[in-house]
Amino acid sequence: MRVKGGLCGGFMTLALCLAGAGMSCAQDVTEGQAAAPPTLEEVNTKADAAALAGHNAWMLTCSALVLFMTAPGLAMFYGGLVRQKNILSVMMQCLFLMGLMTVLWGLYGYSLAFGTAEGTVLEPYVGDGDYLFMNDVSRTWDNAAKAPIEPMQGVIPRLTHMLFQGMFFIITPALICGAFAERMKFSALVLFMVLWGTLVYCPLCHWVWGGGILAFNSPHAWKGGALDFAGGTVVHISSGVSALICALLIGRRVGWGHEDMRPHNLTYTALGAAMLWVGWFGFNAGSELASDHLASSAFCTTHFSAAAGAIAWACYEWFTRGKPSVLGTASGAVAGLVCITPAAGFVNPMPALLMGAIAGVVCAIACGKIKGAFKYDDALDAFGVHGIGGTLGAILTGVFATRAAWDINSGKPLGLLETGNWGESVMTGQLVAVVVTWVYSLIATFVILKLVDAVVGLRVTQPQEVQGLDVTQHEEEGYIFV
Repeated sequence: MRVKGGLCGGFMTLALCLAGAGMSCAQDVTEGQAAAPPTLEEVNTKADAAALAGHNAWMLTCSALVLFMTAPGLAMFYGGLVRQKNILSVMMQCLFLMGLMTVLWGLYGYSLAFGTAEGTVLEPYVGDGDYLFMNDVSRTWDNAAKAPIEPMQGVIPRLTHMLFQGMFFIITPALICGAFAERMKFSALVLFMVLWGTLVYCPLCHWVWGGGILAFNSPHAWKGGALDFAGGTVVHISSGVSALICALLIGRRVGWGHEDMRPHNLTYTALGAAMLWVGWFGFNAGSELASDHLASSAFCTTHFSAAAGAIAWACYEWFTRGKPSVLGTASGAVAGLVCITPAAGFVNPMPALLMGAIAGVVCAIACGKIKGAFKYDDALDAFGVHGIGGTLGAILTGVFATRAAWDINSGKPLGLLETGNWGESVMTGQLVAVVVTWVYSLIATFVILKLVDAVVGLRVTQPQEVQGLDVTQHEEEGYIFV
């Protein structure tokens, strides 16, 4: 029977549709009720996949942030500090090292740093060939399971761990460039960095983070090992001490002490410092290697220390010179970031403020009075900020570390303030790590520099230095005014 009339027909159509929809909904409910609940194994699988996705996304973001620190961060920070005729040489160093160190890390560096060498005489000192050419790092196909195999490093893929740690391998040698800026041959730089990364960085990385002689609570550790959350020894002391040796062996720039060598573009430097500050969140908070409460703590301590360092250096200048400077404030922020790096996951926010403030003042004195007294030409203060700041941070970690931040020692107190007793604290291990890193970096860098000097020569000629490295080393100019 057909219903005639528009209104009646519309109501009838609506009623039939609603009835059909009701039947459909009832059918869906019935089917839903009939469906079997998920098993515990299925729930756990989905939960693990969600956790993996979260941790991995965070660590890939941190990897990008650390790379961002080298360029544009460090490239602009250092680039603004040199004279106009050398800005491209500094930026080229940063960019080229992003490529060079990545290739070395992928071929063998990651294996030397994080290979286990288990059961061999090398185990406490350097990694073996576990991960050469990305073996057991990249995915492989399992014919039996008909599925790919994903090597894991803790809660993240080993490929992600390799990438994150590789960004440290890039920025650490780039920091050294500040010491010999405006006077080292580019060919010498390339050879030096290949040797330094292989012979200094990789062993130190293994000692601290690969279960070696400086790793906290490692069976191979000297005096119990040291707490180094994100690289106070591996990154900052090693690069800072090596920078000092470079400055001493290469010698002062032509005209140093009587010619105008002021930074040519402090705008670049201020922006570069801000980029370093942002990138450092990946550097320190990412070193937890997971997205959790400890990453939040490290993020907070990093920010607090940088803020206190910036204020402290500016106030120091205000008190001693009558005016605070942009360069001092930027340098103070970096000093605070350097100092908190070994401690980021081991201290609480209020000690982090104090550490940053101390670093701001101490590094300001190192870059001003100490450098002036000894008259070494550390062009961009790589030693004054990273060598001194890293050493200070490693020692203060032994003072302020607390199990409340990270219970890494099975409930036992950590720092000197928490234990109230030197013998029960981690101070001895911290001091041993500082001394070992200083001595090894100093001797190894000296030998490498002598070798490079014998092979290609370290320094450009005096006329080339006067003309500038942009033109003499790269045949380019940073600024062309017409």
